[in-house]
Amino acid sequence: MKVIPLAADSMGVRSVATLVQCGATSVLIDPGASLGASRFNLQPAEEEWEALRRANDRISGYAVGASMVFISHYHEEHFRYDVELYRDRNVWAKDPARLASPTQAQRAAMLWKDVGPACRMDRAEGRRLETPDAVLVASSPLSHGRDGTELGHVVALTVIDRREGFRFVHASDVQGPLSSVATAYLIRERPQLLYLSGPPAYLESRLGTPLIDQGIANLTRIIEATGCRVIMDHHAVRDDRYRERFRQLWESGHVVTAAGFLGLVDTPLESARRHLWGKRRKPPARMPMRPAPRWARGLKADGPSAIIKSRSAFARRKEGTTE
Repeated sequence: MKVIPLAADSMGVRSVATLVQCGATSVLIDPGASLGASRFNLQPAEEEWEALRRANDRISGYAVGASMVFISHYHEEHFRYDVELYRDRNVWAKDPARLASPTQAQRAAMLWKDVGPACRMDRAEGRRLETPDAVLVASSPLSHGRDGTELGHVVALTVIDRREGFRFVHASDVQGPLSSVATAYLIRERPQLLYLSGPPAYLESRLGTPLIDQGIANLTRIIEATGCRVIMDHHAVRDDRYRERFRQLWESGHVVTAAGFLGLVDTPLESARRHLWGKRRKPPARMPMRPAPRWARGLKADGPSAIIKSRSAFARRKEGTTE
C-alpha cells in the first residue's frame, strides 16, 4: 500500500487530500484545498496563494490515475466543484441530507447536482467494497470535533491491503479526536497508519484548555491500544506554537505531520501569516543627510545636530516598522 498526502496544512494550505494505492485500486480522498480567509485580521499572503496553486495542480495530477474518489464531508477544503475530477469514477460522498450543517447541505446539493451525471455517486456511510487488491469500509457519521457539535459530521474511510493485510484509516476532521465515540471507533478499526486532524489548539482560547487536552488524551489512547503510526495535521498545525503544544504526541515517536511523513520540512503558512506579511513591508526609509551649513559646522563637526536627528527619527516613525 502507498499512502501519499497531496496537500495539507503542514504543506501550506488547508487540506487533508490523500491518494491511497493498493495494486489497481487507487482512491483519491478529500480532493480539495483552500486558504483561511482571515487569520490575525490578515488576508492570505502571496506565498499561500502560490502553495494553493501547487496543491491544486498536484491533486489534479494524481487524480488522473484514481479509480475512486471519497469525500468525507462538505467543508470547502475537502472537495472541489470540478466535474473532471470525478468523471467516470466511482464516488463515495457523505450523505448530503444526513447530519450536515445547513451550509454544508447546500454545498452538497450543488455538488451532487453538477457532478452526479458524470460519474457513479453513492452515499458513503456504512458502504463496503471488495476489490482484488483492497477492502474499503466507510464509517457511520462521526462528530466533526466534540460530541454534539454544530459543525456536522464526517465519514472515515478504512482501506485494507488484501495482500499485505495493512490497514490505513483516513479520519479527516475528527479534531483529535475530541469525541469519545470517534475514539472508540478508531480503536476498533485497528489502524496501522491513521491520518486525522489534530486538536484545534489555535481555537484554545475559545474552546478551553480542557477540550484540547481531551483530544491529546484520546489520541494517546488510540496509539496505546493499537500501536499505530499517526499523521496528525490540519487543525493541529494552525497554531504557531503547535510544536510545543503537542510535544507529548511528537515525543511519543508515533506522530508526524503530513509533511514529515513525506520527509519534508513543515511549512504551515497560515500560522506564519503575520511573518509573511511582515516581510513584505518596506523597511524605514533613511533620510538623506545634507552637509551641515557652514554656520553650524562648529557646533558638532562629527555628526548631524540634535534637531536633524529628531526630525529623522520622526520620519522613520511615520514610515512604520515591521512589528
